[in-house]
Amino acid sequence: MTVSKSIESMQFASIGRRALLGASVGVCALIGANMLFAQTPPETPTGQVVVGLSQEPTAFNPLMAGIEVDETIWMQIYSPLWYSGPDGTLLPELAAEIPITENGGISQDGLTWTVRLRDDVTWHDGTPFTAEDVKFSLELINNPDFRAGNRMGHELIEEITVTNPHEITWTMREPYAPYLALLAATYMVPRHIIEAADDPHTALATAPVGTGPFTWGARASGDSITLNANEDFFGDGPYLERAIFRYIPEQTALYAQFRSGQLDATIGSGIPANYFAEAQDLPGLVVEAVANPSLEIVMPNLEHPALQDVAVRRALFSAIDSEAIIEAIYYDLHRPNVSFAPRESWAYNDALAPHVFDIDEANRLLDEAGWEMGAANVREKDGVRLAFDISTTTGNALREQAQQLMIETWRAIGAQVSINNMPAAVIWGDFYRLSQFDTLLVGTAFRTGMDPDPSNRFLSTAIPAQGGAGANYMQWQNTEADALLQEGIVTFDMDRRREIYHRLQEIARDELPIIPIYQYQLVEGRKEGLEGYVPNINARHNSWNMREWYWAQD
Repeated sequence: MTVSKSIESMQFASIGRRALLGASVGVCALIGANMLFAQTPPETPTGQVVVGLSQEPTAFNPLMAGIEVDETIWMQIYSPLWYSGPDGTLLPELAAEIPITENGGISQDGLTWTVRLRDDVTWHDGTPFTAEDVKFSLELINNPDFRAGNRMGHELIEEITVTNPHEITWTMREPYAPYLALLAATYMVPRHIIEAADDPHTALATAPVGTGPFTWGARASGDSITLNANEDFFGDGPYLERAIFRYIPEQTALYAQFRSGQLDATIGSGIPANYFAEAQDLPGLVVEAVANPSLEIVMPNLEHPALQDVAVRRALFSAIDSEAIIEAIYYDLHRPNVSFAPRESWAYNDALAPHVFDIDEANRLLDEAGWEMGAANVREKDGVRLAFDISTTTGNALREQAQQLMIETWRAIGAQVSINNMPAAVIWGDFYRLSQFDTLLVGTAFRTGMDPDPSNRFLSTAIPAQGGAGANYMQWQNTEADALLQEGIVTFDMDRRREIYHRLQEIARDELPIIPIYQYQLVEGRKEGLEGYVPNINARHNSWNMREWYWAQD
C-alpha cells in the first residue's frame, strides 16, 4: 500500500468512522447537538450551570503539563485546530477544513501539511486570530526553554511557513501517523500575550485568554472557577451565560451537593459507584454510566530497587484481587482490562492472558526470583526489602478502600506497603511528573488523543525525571518497545499498526510497566432540563461540548 493511499484510508476509514474508537460509544456527533434535542437553544446566552469536579484545576496554559481536570477548563477557553466527535470523526474548529490528501492538506508522502484557517476568529481581547498564532504555538511547544507538556510528534516539525494570515504550511522530518489525533487535543495560545510577557510559563496563569466559547471570569482558590460566555465566539453557542466549576475533593460530599441540587451537573469521577443505584432513582436528575478510555492502574516507579524487578511486579499483579475491587468496592461498575488500550480501540488486543488472582502463584514467583521471607514477614533480596508506599488523592473513599484491600493481599506475599496519600494539587505536581513516588493508584489513559499510539507514556526518551519530554512517569525502558513505538508513529498502514500495538500490548502484559486493575465506566449526572450533554470517549472530559449546553424552557 502506498503512503498516500494509506493516509486516505486512515483518515476516512478510521478517523472518519467508528474504527478508531469502536461502535460501542453509540452517539452520533455529526448530526449536531442541536438536532439531538427537542428543545431549541436560546438566541442569546441565558442562565448558568454549576458543575462539580473532584479535583481543582491548577494549570491554565494548555501547552504545559497538566492533569485531566485541567483540560475541563482548557476546552472552554481555548480552541484546537479540530476536535473529535464521539464516533471518532474529526470536526473543524479553528481550521476551515480537516487537511487530507484529497484536498491538498497532506502531501502523498505525509511530510507536508497545509492547514487553511477560519478568517472570523478573534481572541477574547479582540485581537484577530491568525496563522501566526498557530506558528507561535507549535514553535513554543518545541522551544527547549519552554516546559511543554508534550513534544512528542510536534518535534518532528522542521519548518513552518505562514503563507497568508489564514493559511499555514509545515514540513515534517518523517511521517507521523497520530498527528491528526494529537492536534485534536492541542490548543492554540495567543502569540501577542505570551511574547509580551516576562515568562511564557506564567503569561496565562491568572487570566488566560483564548478563542474558545467561554472567557475567564474569576478563580476562588480552593473553591471554584467561573467562566463567562464569549458572545463573539465564531461557532455555535455558547448558550449558557455562565459556567461555574466547583471542586469538592471529598467525593461523598460532592455527591451530596449534587443530590441536594447545589450542583447542576457532575462529570468525571463525581458520583462514587456505591451511590450509582441510589442516584438513578433520584427525582429530577439524570444519572448514567458512560464509557471512558482511562484505566485504573498501579503505576510503579521502576527506579525503585524492589519494583524494578519484573518478578516483583508480576507477583504484585497476581496478588491483586481485581474482581473483588470491581464488584465489592465499585459495585460491578467498571470493566476488567489487562491492556493499556481501551476495549473500544481498533488496536485493542483481546488475546492477552486474563488476570487471575492467585496468592500461591505470586509467592511462587517471588520464591523463584530469590526474594526470601525476612523479619516481620517482609521479603528481602540482596539487602533490599520488599517495602514501598502507595499514593493517591486524598478524599477518594473508594480508592482508599482499594488501597486497603491491595495492602492486605500484598501482605500475604511478604510485601510491606504503606499509604502515602496527598491532596490533588500536591500529588499531581512534581511528585508525579518527576517520578518521586514509589507507586501510585491512578486513573489515566495511554494514547495520543484518540489514536492508540502510547509513545508519550512508554518511550524511554519520554521520562521527565531523566530529562525527557513526555509522560513516562514509570521510567520504563524497553528496547523492543521503543522500536515498535517508533515504527508505529511513522506507519500509516492500519493493518501493520494493529500488529505493532498488539505486540506492544503483549510486552506490557508481560513486563507490567503498569499494573492494570480495570477500565473505567464513570457515573455522571445532571439535572433534568439541562440539554446538550453528550458523552464522548474521545474527549478527556464530557464537558467537551459545553458550548451546546442549555436549559430547556418551560
